[in-house]
Amino acid sequence: MATTVQLGLIQSRAFPSKEASLAAHVELIREAAGRGAQVICLQELFLTPYFCKREEVDLFDLAELIPGPTTEVLCPLAKELGVVIIASLFEKRGPGLYHNTAAVIDADGAYLGKYRKMHIPEDPGFNEKFYFTPGDLGYRVWDTKFGRLGVLICWDQWYPEAARLAALAGAEILFYPTAIGWLKSEKAALGEAQHTAWETVQRGHAVANGCFLAAVNRTGVEEETEFWGQTFVANPYGQIVAKAAVDREEILIVPVSLQEVEDFRRIWPFFRDRRIDTYAPLTKRYLDNE
Repeated sequence: MATTVQLGLIQSRAFPSKEASLAAHVELIREAAGRGAQVICLQELFLTPYFCKREEVDLFDLAELIPGPTTEVLCPLAKELGVVIIASLFEKRGPGLYHNTAAVIDADGAYLGKYRKMHIPEDPGFNEKFYFTPGDLGYRVWDTKFGRLGVLICWDQWYPEAARLAALAGAEILFYPTAIGWLKSEKAALGEAQHTAWETVQRGHAVANGCFLAAVNRTGVEEETEFWGQTFVANPYGQIVAKAAVDREEILIVPVSLQEVEDFRRIWPFFRDRRIDTYAPLTKRYLDNE
């Protein structure tokens, strides 16, 4: 297994149809691979605009089976290019049952499985509870040709428990396909603070778990939401080693050394010093001190 891995993070925009988006992203994947990327991650719900701004039942028609039509395109593409692909999709699981899901495809074209988003937000402009059932597959990690990868999705970014469990399962790199931005009504007062919080909490996950972290956001303006881009990679020290622009599509090609993960965990042995005998209260909703 390689000790240095080239990440290819595709920060893209919305397209007018799923077909147009898939065709465009196939070309972006080819470009990333041509520039040396070995693990390519797409943004959250890359096939569609971010449709969760309102509650409309017809939008459930955007969902598809996983594996299904999109993985049938991406699996042979991954094999042809010899790359790992992480693709975030709107999954139709069954009648009235839908998930926000990432499919993971290995460099030989094998479909390895999927992660279903665990934490589902409900905020102005982000009405995801209407569309998505919380995930039930656990915090999954995959052994790929280019490392042991953990995949979480967007709102999961705010939960240290999710990052910890993926890291404890062996993740060397955490990937977060994302769709996050500013509402026009909030940007002037809170925009800088909101972005700082988002970036800082994830850098903390990288440090606390001694791993690399890649957050892949979308860009562009969709109605009242301005997606803030700024896809980035943080190393185990929480340092940002690469960051994309705010307002344009971009492919970040970022080399990461998996040996750095092992080296960091030897000198900062957070896993060793965990007091697992004291953490049972974490399974409670709230500590009432009764």
